[in-house]
Amino acid sequence: MAPRDPAQVLHQVFGYDAFRGDQSEIVEHVSGGGDALVLMPTGGGKSLCYQIPSLVRDGTGVVISPLIALMQDQVDALRAVGVRAGFLNSTQGPQERRDTEAAFLDGELDMLYLAPERLRVPSTVDLLGRGTVALFAIDEAHCVSQWGHDFRPDYLMLSELHQRWPDVPRIALTATATRATHAEIAERLDLTGAKHFVASFDRPNIQYRIVPKAEPRRQLLDLLRAEHAGDAGIVYCLSRRSVEQTAEFLTAQGITALPYHAGLEAPVRAANQARFLREDGIVMVATIAFGMGIDKPDVRFVAHLDLPKSVEGYYQETGRAGRDGLPSTAWLAYGLGDVVQQRKMIDDSEGDLAHRRRLSQHLDAMLALCETVECRRVNLLAYFGQAGAEACGNCDTCLTPPQTWDGTVAAQKVLSTVWRLKKERNQSFGAGQIVDILVGKQTPKITQHRHEELSVFGVGTELRDVEWRTVIRQLLARELLTVGGAYQTLSLTESSGEVLRGDREVALRRDPERPARASRNRSAAATVALPAAAAEVFERLRAWRGAAAKEQGVPAYVIFHDATLREIATGAPTSLAELGQVNGVGEAKLARYGEQILETLAAGPA
Repeated sequence: MAPRDPAQVLHQVFGYDAFRGDQSEIVEHVSGGGDALVLMPTGGGKSLCYQIPSLVRDGTGVVISPLIALMQDQVDALRAVGVRAGFLNSTQGPQERRDTEAAFLDGELDMLYLAPERLRVPSTVDLLGRGTVALFAIDEAHCVSQWGHDFRPDYLMLSELHQRWPDVPRIALTATATRATHAEIAERLDLTGAKHFVASFDRPNIQYRIVPKAEPRRQLLDLLRAEHAGDAGIVYCLSRRSVEQTAEFLTAQGITALPYHAGLEAPVRAANQARFLREDGIVMVATIAFGMGIDKPDVRFVAHLDLPKSVEGYYQETGRAGRDGLPSTAWLAYGLGDVVQQRKMIDDSEGDLAHRRRLSQHLDAMLALCETVECRRVNLLAYFGQAGAEACGNCDTCLTPPQTWDGTVAAQKVLSTVWRLKKERNQSFGAGQIVDILVGKQTPKITQHRHEELSVFGVGTELRDVEWRTVIRQLLARELLTVGGAYQTLSLTESSGEVLRGDREVALRRDPERPARASRNRSAAATVALPAAAAEVFERLRAWRGAAAKEQGVPAYVIFHDATLREIATGAPTSLAELGQVNGVGEAKLARYGEQILETLAAGPA
């Protein structure tokens, strides 16, 4: 029988000596039968908050998760530490499903993973009623938010768990929630009476950087070659076409890159995901269809080639980097076209005015993060209700503070051009034509419409084309301009008149000529450099782990995380007893891999 003390379980099963942050209080509360709602950042140790109570309490911990494609890996990781785990989902054959159900009824499972839609099947509810449920864990609880980016309709029925099993504790967990989303989760899951735990959303190991967009694929390539050569990472694009083109571009440049989007056939998606999880140094180029629940700890960078729709989406996506706590990069290329495209998508979206207004609020917050001249991290944390944070010193605006300038006159010139086109010619144009008019550029389009006759023609020669585009981008971000129509033309807003009349000043952010770059060596992980001797041992251990993972058909991190291998390489244990003191080496892994590790350490360089 498994030990019943949470601290013992933590040490003997998972190989850790102490809980972190709120983990101890959460585990004690749920183990004692209490309901909990947990907001904790990715990499903060959410899983232990329900895994350990599942082992402490009588019965089987039932985990509700939307991540069908990852359940096998989640179960493999638990089995690797000696936890009796299984899952029920649509990928199984009849016999495998029957075997899992029998193990649950016989009390031979510590944890059982279910997709939320399984609870709509009467036989599943009947099965759970005939067994002993230790707790219900609702993972990725933000999926219940109807206004969120990962909404799952099946999550709405999970409030019924409390009605059907009133004495079974429930714990809902998410890494991404504003105060409004937090309240929505509590209400929709009937957890308003639960104890709420809100950890800091800060991920200090992630360096946030947002750069002006200029040939974004080339900018991405420069980033990878300069700072992340050989590293695993995720690149997010808005469209399927962009995903495929970016993956092809990186592959042509000698980088192992794979595409992932909903338009690919399921076997291709599954194969690409498996390679990303099981091989080192793979770059996954994907739409937001990829990533939720990805437990790969050594993702060293997350890059966005298009503007995310919300800060919540951005935070969750960038949070997939650096789960192991080592330095990682969140990099975003952002430009005028992103603002125009996102505004147009909102205008064209289905739903009523309230829905479009909510989408606009999400976008406004994302634009504020992009345009801020203050610490990115302070801005990000404030969005999640964590006010009062100090400047981090580890984001681009801290490393290279951007300048501001009085852009009132420049703003008036842009707005006046848009106004005169409409007033005098009854015309509307996009940003490119506005810029050409301001700088006095003679183009066929200018000649065709006789725009050289406008009084504003050539009044903006003090700025370059790219600088005028930056001005227009910031005016759109502040809703001093709007975009609409099939041709994405610019129009004035209610606030434009304040600027034109001189009643409102406009301070603008000056994009740096050279975006900030971290002072890093070949890769982000190199910033926590090991001594030369230990580095050589670490690489030997990684090679052993890779071979073992390939033989077993599991991701390398299921065997050991990089952080554990680094500690082994540094401490150089010479006995099983010493190895057992390393963080991440529990009893099951010590018994299975201990002798192999000691042999690898003793073998010396090949």
